[in-house]
Formats: sequence, structure tokens, C-alpha cells
Amino acid sequence: MKYTGEPRVIPAPNNLGDLLISTGKISAKQLRIALIQQRVTGTILGETLISLGFLTSQEFAQTIALQSGLEYLDLHTFTLSEQALRLIPKETSLTNGYIPLELEDGILSIGIMTPSNVVAVDSVLRLTGKPPKVYLVDQEAYGDIFERAYYFSKNSVQQRLEEFAETLKNGEAIPGAIVPELTELLIMDGILKMASDIHMTPSDEVLHIFYRIDGVLTYGHCLPKIIQTSLASRIKIMAELDITEQRLPQDGSFTLAFLKKKYDLRISTAPTIYGENIVIRVLSTNGALKHISTLGLNENIVDTMRQLFNKSHGIILITGPTGSGKTTTLYSCLREIDLLEKNVITIEDPVEYRLNFVRQTEVNEKTGYTFASSARTFMRQDPDVMLLGEIRDKETAQIAIRGSITGHLLLSTLHATDAVASIPRLLELGMDKLLLSSTLLAVLAQRLVRRICHYCKEEYELSEKERKIFHRAGMDVTRAYRGTGCSRCGNSGFAGRTSIAEVMIMNTEIKEQIYAGASMEAIFQAAQRGGLVPLFTEGLNQVVAGHTTLQEVQRVVG
Repeated sequence: MKYTGEPRVIPAPNNLGDLLISTGKISAKQLRIALIQQRVTGTILGETLISLGFLTSQEFAQTIALQSGLEYLDLHTFTLSEQALRLIPKETSLTNGYIPLELEDGILSIGIMTPSNVVAVDSVLRLTGKPPKVYLVDQEAYGDIFERAYYFSKNSVQQRLEEFAETLKNGEAIPGAIVPELTELLIMDGILKMASDIHMTPSDEVLHIFYRIDGVLTYGHCLPKIIQTSLASRIKIMAELDITEQRLPQDGSFTLAFLKKKYDLRISTAPTIYGENIVIRVLSTNGALKHISTLGLNENIVDTMRQLFNKSHGIILITGPTGSGKTTTLYSCLREIDLLEKNVITIEDPVEYRLNFVRQTEVNEKTGYTFASSARTFMRQDPDVMLLGEIRDKETAQIAIRGSITGHLLLSTLHATDAVASIPRLLELGMDKLLLSSTLLAVLAQRLVRRICHYCKEEYELSEKERKIFHRAGMDVTRAYRGTGCSRCGNSGFAGRTSIAEVMIMNTEIKEQIYAGASMEAIFQAAQRGGLVPLFTEGLNQVVAGHTTLQEVQRVVG
């Protein structure tokens, strides 16, 4: 939609508070606390609500967009046009408070943070001769994307890496400055691509670089073999590992400050027949806490989780493999707890989200401060709710049981393939059948599937083989959607990810099955009778809704 030139003024604090309450974004109690803190700090109401964790930057921007009549745009799901970035100098867009989005038919789309920003509109009008198309963006996304977008538009990582590869092909001595810069470029390229992991995989002749993007390993670069040892040593030095040890695995970490943001990098090395294989996990240290309703879960699951997280005692588990979004979902559910009335304590490794009104601690295995020892300490801190980052051993499992039977709500994650598989997993960790059946409230099993790119999405006719897959699940489906691939999604056909999940609510039948030592199949059948919709079926529902593809669901769940 085009900007009319008549900006809406941001409502006064009291009106804004009423609007946020009426739209269900905050409660009256939260508004009162924010106004009290605002009088002390002097910050504007929106910033205060965000800093307190009552509201995310995205939710605030969506509310302002609704008030002003502008369309909200999530910058994290939008690929900025290099043409637009080259058209508007960085200093101009920064000074006038906007970010160029794309240029289409001579009309520039921009993102602004305040509806009253007429300076941005005038600036674009002077530079292009046409009024811009205006979207409202949230301040956090703007700060995250702005510097990165302009940096990479002027500094071609791909080109520089190709230059390095050409230089090293000659097989001459490696210049001293190449290794630090090459290491930084590979990491920066991973950050640009929003990769969760960077893989440096040696072969007989070359060094391959892969990036895990939206859960899928994607080929990145090919470097001459000559750089392999030097690159590994550089990374080990940064992670304070032993550079002389190449026969045994090592783990380490370091923090990288890049474009006004900090990234925690976890390093894992492992010996292979062609040299050391290195994997770097990339963790942003200041990600925004999402609301449970924005994770892509269906409404029934969201409503169920909201009810569960307001129970006074018992154990709630979220399961899934590494990288399935367990921690994000767990923290999102914390927003459903009244943090002003309940003492919430978390024990994590590491702390991924920093929350106001939550007492958070990090375990340190090297000093002996483990999940089990810290849990014992915090049991004496008068908690209402305890969040254990993960149940990983017998001692932690027993503490979880003890905490729940003494009147606490215990939240944690567990590595298990599905909701029912968590039962034998917990029994393996030494949990007593009677105590497990009496304390476990529910298990949510989760996966992340890639979303179809909005810009290249198309409908197509299912093949006979594909129709049979839906038919076996009791669905009569003939058409579905897929992404054809475009410049905005890197020709993958996907952009971002969404959640699929199954929830097993512990009812009397399931409890009796556990106590009787029933098989997993018997427990699964009982769970289905209690309302469990299997992961694969839920994935097919997402396909029917047009959010993902059948192939993606089969890859992740099948």
C-alpha cells in the first residue's frame, strides 16, 4: 500500500496502554508496573514495556501499525534488495530513520519505525522523484538488519573468498594475514546466511565448507587443502583449545562481536582420516523472546500449553532432536506464567534469553556447578516454577521428580523422538514408574519445518503417490503448494521455519499403562484416544494449510 503523506501520530502513553490492553498484548497489572518504572527511568512507555519483557519489539510495532493504518513488515523474513540499498546511501537512510526494502517499477519501498516519520518520505521523494511505499518495521529488527545489510552490500564475502582460493591455489607459503581474515569471512558468511552451524569438512584434496540453514546442510565454499591446518589452528586459538592436539576431539567457545551484535560460537573438533573436522555452532546472544502464538503451532496446542503452564505442580517436558526449537518453545511458554506473582527460577546451559522477573543461572561443569547441584540449591529459594534446561542424567531426573511432588511446576527439555518415546527414556534415567505416572503432566514433541517462500509460492496437482500418503492419514487432498525458487529465498523455495508438534496429556489410562509397564505402542494408542495428533499428521495439516510441503514434512518427520 502506498503512503498517503498524512502521517498518524503515535498515541499518547495512556492511550497506547489502553490499546495494548484491549488487543491482549499486555495486562493492566503489567501496564501499572511499566508506568512505575517509566517514572524512575524516564524512558518512553514502549521501550519500558519491551525492556521489562511484557512486550516484544515486534508486538509493539504491530500494535502501532494497527493504530496508524500502515502495514507491518517483519524484516527477519524479508530479503532486502541490493539495488535498493545501493540507491540510498547508508548515511541518508540512517539519518532519516528508514531502511530501503526493494525497488520495483521505479517505486522504492521503505521500512520506518514511527508512523510520523515524514522526513523519510520526503527524503525518498527527493532522491527518486516518486513517493515511496511505506511499511512499519520494529526497532529491534531494524537494528539487527540495518548494519548487516549495508555491510554486505558493500563487502562481497563470496568475491573475497574466491580471491583467497585463487591465491592459495598456487601452493605457495600462506601469507600471515590471510588466515585471520579468511576465518572471519567464513563466520561472517554464516551470519549473513543466518546459519545455525558452520561445517569445515576436510577431504583428500580440498576443504569443504557447509552451512546449516533452516535445518538443512547447504554447500558453501571449496578451499585449497593447503589452508586446512592453519584454519583449524586459528579457530582453536580463538576458542582457547590445544593447537598441538589433533588426535582427540576438543570442545570450546568464544564470543564474536560483529555489527553491534554479539554471537556465541561453540567449537567442536573431531579427528578424521583427512584431518580435523570442525563444526561451529552460531548462537546470537540477544534474540527476541517469541510469543507462543507466533511459533506456528495450531490453536488447540497453544490453548493446551497455556492451560498446562498455569498448573501449580507437576512436570511438563518438551522433546525433540537438537535444533528442533525446544528451548524457544519452552521460553515462549514462560510468557504465559504471571511472573509478577510467581517466583520463576531457571537453570540453563547456557542462558539463551535474558528475562526480567526471572531468576536465571548458568551451569558450569568445570567448577562442578551442574544441573543437579544448582537445582538442589534453588529448591531452597522458594520457587513456584523451575526450568531445568535439560534432563540429561539420573540425578537431574530424580530432582525433577522431587521438585514436582513438593509442589513446584517443573519445566524441562528431553532428547526423545516423539512424545511417547519420552516415557522409556525417563525410565532409562531411573525414574520410578509410580512417581513418573503421578507427576508427569504432559509431553510436547516438536520439529521445525521450512516455510514455503511467500514470493514464489505456487499451487500444484498432487501425484497419485502423494495423494495416497494423505489418504492413509484419512485426508482427501488433491492439490498442495510449493516454492519455485526466487532471488528472495536463495532459489530454495523456502523462507524461515515453522513448528509442528504433538502433545500427550497424561490421563488416567496413560498413567495406568506406564505403571503396568505397557509397550510404547499401547501407550501411543492410549494417547491417541486422549487426543494426541501424531507429528506426521500435524505436518500434513500444515501442508494442507499451505505453510510447508509434503517433501519437507517427510524429510523432518518421516
